[in-house]
Amino acid sequence: MASLKALKVRINSVKSTQKITKAMKMVAAAKLRRAQEAAQNGRPYAERLEAVMASLASRVGGVGASPLLAGTGKDQVQLIVVATSERGLAGAFNSNIVRAARRKADELTAQGKTVKFYIAGKKGRVLRRFFPNAILADHEMGHIKTVAFDDARVIADDLIARYLKGEFDVAHLFFSKFVSALNQEPTGIQIIPVPLPEKQPAAAGAGAVVEYEPDEESILADLLPRNVAIQIFRALLENAASEQGSRMNAMDNATRNAGDMINRLSIQYNRTRQAAITTELVEIISGAEAL
Repeated sequence: MASLKALKVRINSVKSTQKITKAMKMVAAAKLRRAQEAAQNGRPYAERLEAVMASLASRVGGVGASPLLAGTGKDQVQLIVVATSERGLAGAFNSNIVRAARRKADELTAQGKTVKFYIAGKKGRVLRRFFPNAILADHEMGHIKTVAFDDARVIADDLIARYLKGEFDVAHLFFSKFVSALNQEPTGIQIIPVPLPEKQPAAAGAGAVVEYEPDEESILADLLPRNVAIQIFRALLENAASEQGSRMNAMDNATRNAGDMINRLSIQYNRTRQAAITTELVEIISGAEAL
């Protein structure tokens, strides 16, 4: 049985931890509001750009404009871009993204494809333990305080340069889509080459004639690299909101667990103290009766 002093020290230690987790929860909640607004504001632009890309791609038939649209003609080397956070203590946020990326890698490997990884975020480096020889690059993001478009463009430019050099044929991006403070969904999308939309029957009023100046191929050549950067930027914004939401929940659970532990330790402390007092009383009474 633990001594009274040891129990007292442990109770004080858990109380200190509880103060830290409570403070971290409040900080995450404050950051979540800004991150959530940024993620929600970025979605319409990214979705509309995808629609424009789909319209242009359908007009040019997916050829001639850029290898980012036409592809390399093969899909043997598959690159998985894993976007995670730089810090932990965010519940299952990072592990869910890594798990989804590993699942995709296993599927591609089973199909006979060569899988490589592009890590964007410190917590994604855990993949080195499972795929030590498949890490194509490890992009440093520790200097980023608030996600900006320039940060996404640096990653996009690096990916496009590697793609044009022939280092991979297809690139998939994995991140966590923010649904709510309690729900974040690991998501994977193809970003290189830009996937062509499936042909659907035209809706009423959708036959309007649109003339482009300059021609569609020139517009696509300019928009395709921007689209890759926008999709990465959207993923980083979604990750930022998901990270804060997951951290807020994790710290809330940790605070409650610390409170439960303090209650249990306090009960144990009181029982141990009562047992010590009872023992002392029994010894005093026994000594008095012996006289």
